Amino acid sequence: MESLRVSDVKKSYHGEDYDVIVVGAGHAGCEAALAAARMGNKTLLMTINLDMVAFMPCNPSIGGPAKGIVVREVDALGGEMGRNIDKTYVQMRMLNTGKGPAVQALRAQADKHAYHAEMKDTIENEPNLTLRQGIVDDLIVEDGECKGVITNTGAKYSAKAVVIAAGTAARGKIIIGELMYASGPNNSQPAEKLTANLANLGFDMERFKTGTPPRMDGTTIDYAKTEEQPGDEQPNHFSYETSDSDYIDVKNQLSCWLTYTNEKTHEIIRENLDRAPMFTGVIEGVGPRYCPSIEDKIVRFADKSRHQLFLEPEGRKTEEWYVQGLSTSMPEEVQQDIVHSIAGLENAQ
Repeated sequence: MESLRVSDVKKSYHGEDYDVIVVGAGHAGCEAALAAARMGNKTLLMTINLDMVAFMPCNPSIGGPAKGIVVREVDALGGEMGRNIDKTYVQMRMLNTGKGPAVQALRAQADKHAYHAEMKDTIENEPNLTLRQGIVDDLIVEDGECKGVITNTGAKYSAKAVVIAAGTAARGKIIIGELMYASGPNNSQPAEKLTANLANLGFDMERFKTGTPPRMDGTTIDYAKTEEQPGDEQPNHFSYETSDSDYIDVKNQLSCWLTYTNEKTHEIIRENLDRAPMFTGVIEGVGPRYCPSIEDKIVRFADKSRHQLFLEPEGRKTEEWYVQGLSTSMPEEVQQDIVHSIAGLENAQ
């Protein structure tokens, strides 16, 4: 039997009318929804999965070079990100303290589960704001004006304005070497039809590539072969509304650990560039400026004998560790060889 599109279903649920509908509950969507609601607008925030609200499927961190300034600006405009990370970080550090003030940047390593839970709690208790789980397939457009959204179940919601903050969930793909499959971040569902709907409405669509490294089981890392990177001894904060009583005790911070790639690592990567989607043309999207893949760094900076890698905890109640600097699209077995060539990760799982 041929499946029916949502628009073919005549009897569909029509939800409440709203002033603003925000599609997507990542960093941008959460801020947009909270801002709209706090300005007195009846607001609906739609997310594919309630457990992915403000979830950080890549590196669970806030701030750093360039990005830290944005967090401060969000805070100055009444946003929630700065306040939320001040309540949920596991480490806070001012970077580049040996250089001038123009390049110094505050960075926090977040507890990704606590950050998500705290933001979700804030959203659920915000007046004028409704959080709902669903996948938006189509926009309701009349006479060239967006009047609402239709979900994959056929539910219709009307609004005076619609904000799209779908991020990498929109027509999302996972690419690992020769393997490719449809998926949103962290093995969540992708929003497959919204992108096509936007294209049909005349929008030019481009793809954004976000590389990510394999995660390590912290119990299998040999920290003795790495250099400890503790948090700052003096407490700091992102939000100007964070009071002294809100600070997390600096003694309760978790350390990060520094290690490096080496010539063996680089040799493994060079020998497998023909299997790297970044270099075979499979990946066409533009990547973020501050997160180049390890294969890109090896090719562009061939004169470098090593590159920094930071081992970063993803939370207080998990043994998942993020390898900052090792983002890659290499096949799984090549990733294993790369990891095991690095000091401290020889037996890492």
